[in-house]
Amino acid sequence: MDLEKMIFTIISYSGDAKNLFMEAIKYAKSNQNAKAEACLKEADEKLIKAHLKQTELIKLESNGEEIEKSILLTHGQDHLMTASLLKDLAKEIIDLHKKINKS
Repeated sequence: MDLEKMIFTIISYSGDAKNLFMEAIKYAKSNQNAKAEACLKEADEKLIKAHLKQTELIKLESNGEEIEKSILLTHGQDHLMTASLLKDLAKEIIDLHKKINKS
């Protein structure tokens, strides 16, 4: 797979994960916990796929292949890191909504 395709794969899976994490929060707000959990699970799967593609890039570079640094690569890394952070925040926010909805 060429570098550009790898980067777009990271961007795509990370973007999907971010959207699903936000959707999970939306469901938790309206006390639809099963749907929230389903979104979290699907988002996690997307995030893992993005991370695996990032790992491929790291392995290529560590094996001596020159990886061109570009705005596109930076954008892909930014998407992945943002999705990773949103995962942690979404879980916390969903837990809070569950507690609020119980009261």
